[in-house]
Amino acid sequence: MSETRSVVLGIGSCLPRNVVTNDDLARKVDTSDEWIAQRSGIRQRYIAEDGETTVTLGIEAARNALAAAQVEASSVDLIVLGTATPDNTFPASAVAVQAGLGITGGAAFDVQAVCSGFVYGMTTADALLRTGAFKRALVIGSETFSRILDWSDRTTCVLFGDGAGAVVLDAQTQPGTREDRGILISRLRSDGRHKQKLFVDGGPSTTQTVGHLRMEGKAVFRHAVAMITGVVEESLAATGYTVDDIDWFVPHQANKRIIDDSAHKLGVAPEKIVITVDRHGNTSAASIPLALSVAVADGRIKKGDLVLLEAMGGGFTWGAVLLRW
Repeated sequence: MSETRSVVLGIGSCLPRNVVTNDDLARKVDTSDEWIAQRSGIRQRYIAEDGETTVTLGIEAARNALAAAQVEASSVDLIVLGTATPDNTFPASAVAVQAGLGITGGAAFDVQAVCSGFVYGMTTADALLRTGAFKRALVIGSETFSRILDWSDRTTCVLFGDGAGAVVLDAQTQPGTREDRGILISRLRSDGRHKQKLFVDGGPSTTQTVGHLRMEGKAVFRHAVAMITGVVEESLAATGYTVDDIDWFVPHQANKRIIDDSAHKLGVAPEKIVITVDRHGNTSAASIPLALSVAVADGRIKKGDLVLLEAMGGGFTWGAVLLRW
């Protein structure tokens, strides 16, 4: 029986102009290239300058995705933007992106699942496209985490960067088998008992300030590996695929050690892992679409490839998406 699938038509990205290396940070913070690289795998990140915001980066990433998909912005009737660093408390940054693209119809809203934002956004858009209520979606991950970092805390400020990535999803009728193109399955999870392990210590309803990111690094690492592998294994089991069937594993780019440990536990071959944390740092909801964009641009990810996405973020939130490119 045929089924509606959300098929990726195109992908795009946008990075700030300013590249900040570990050595650059070492001139401002008590740290070193060796210290950062050994603990995270990060060598550089991009930091937004004045005039560069979550919205401006998101608009440019969306434009690039639309160009790659060879479709007009006016054909998009749904925008789902994953971000934890919106331009304003309200309205949603998605509506500002919508306006920036010249789109006047359909719906646009933000999802807030921190580093899991893109996975949550893909799942949300997929569910809405499958209902027939919408036909074509932009799913965007855009972040300016540099604006919520405590630059005196060397354990966190060295890990994050800014950027945006976007995909165009199109509702298409497929045969209804696991060989279909598009999103095959997704799984989302959360557990609010872990809030204090990764959070921002401010907000409109509490401190009336933006606040700064706070993290218990060791606790996050420990939970991340277990949570990620669990939801990935569940997703594979539901489709009948195994890890060996996966062409590309595109994880949230938080920390190379988390990526390596998760892949090892799952049995993913190293040559199948897309890693960009070394050049982007942790860009939260933007990290997966940025990594996807790199792997598509360099020819690794091709039409028909089976791609596994996974992420874990503050909350805790976590999830996985399995799709055929």
